[in-house]
Amino acid sequence: MVTQRGRRDGADSAGRPPRRPRRPATPDADNAPTAEIPAVPAEGTGRNGDAPEAVRAKSIPEAAVARLAVYLRVLSGMSEQGATTVSSEELSQAAGVNSAKLRKDLSYLGSYGTRGVGYEVSVLVSQIERILGLTRQHKVAVVGIGNLGHALANYGGFPGRGFPVEALFDLDADLIGVPVGGLPVSHMDDIPRVCAERGISIGVIATPPTAAQSVCDRLVAGGVQCILNFAPVVLQVPAHIEVRKVDLAVELQILSFHVARRADDAAGSQGNSGLPGTGLPSDNGKGGRNGSGPDGGREMVVRS
Repeated sequence: MVTQRGRRDGADSAGRPPRRPRRPATPDADNAPTAEIPAVPAEGTGRNGDAPEAVRAKSIPEAAVARLAVYLRVLSGMSEQGATTVSSEELSQAAGVNSAKLRKDLSYLGSYGTRGVGYEVSVLVSQIERILGLTRQHKVAVVGIGNLGHALANYGGFPGRGFPVEALFDLDADLIGVPVGGLPVSHMDDIPRVCAERGISIGVIATPPTAAQSVCDRLVAGGVQCILNFAPVVLQVPAHIEVRKVDLAVELQILSFHVARRADDAAGSQGNSGLPGTGLPSDNGKGGRNGSGPDGGREMVVRS
C-alpha cells in the first residue's frame, strides 16, 4: 500500500512548494531617483522631544561624522570662491571619498540633491554646521604652552570656525601672566575655576605625558565636556566626557608603513630572474625574495 503524503497549501502535483515571487531589484545607489534637498527646520521637535537634527545626529556613525567635517571644509572653500551648487562627483573628488559613500553620508542629513543640478552649497553648509553643533561657539582652553601649545594658541583659524581660544594654562612661572595670542597664561591650579567662569567646553592637552591625567582631572572638574589630547597616554575619564586622541608619532608610523609597502610593491613590479614582467620572484637560494626576507620584502613592525 502506498501512502500519499499530504501536500502543502498551494503545492504542485509533485509536492513542491510554490515559487516565491521575485523581489523587485533594488535600484543602484548611484542611479536611484533623487529629490529636492529638504531644508532643515530651525525649530520643532522629534521623538522624545528632541529637535529633528538631534534625532538625526544620534543615528550618524562616527566615521561619517568625521567625513562630514571634511565636506564642510571643502564646501566652505567652494562657497568662498563663489560656487552655488556642487555635484556629488565634484564634492567626493575634492573630499577624497567615493561618490556613493558621500551620498550615503549626506542622506543622514536628509539631503539628496537634484538630478542634473547637484547640491546647493549654502544649504549643505547650513545642514552640516547644524548637525555638528556649530551653530554656537565652543570655547577652548589650551593646557601646556610649549611649542605645540604656542602654535595652537596663535592659530587664527579656530575663532572663525566657532572655536575661540578663551584660556591658556601652564606650570612654568616665567609664562604665568605672559600674553600668548592675546591671552595671559594662567597657572594649572586655576584650571577648574577659570574653565567654570569662562564656560570652557573643550580642553586641549598639549603637556608632557606625565602631567596629562592630572590636567584632564582638572578640566573635568571645571565642567569641560570634551578633550583633545595630544599627550601619548590613555586618559581615564567619566563616561560622559568625550576624548579625542591625536598621536602624531603613531600617524607618522602609519605613513611610514605605507611608504615602505609602496617601495616594496615598486621593487616587486620590476621583476627579477623570475617570470619577465610579472613581478614573480625566484628563490635565488637565499630563503626569500632576492634574499630580503621570508615574505619577499623588508620586514617592518609598526609600534604604537
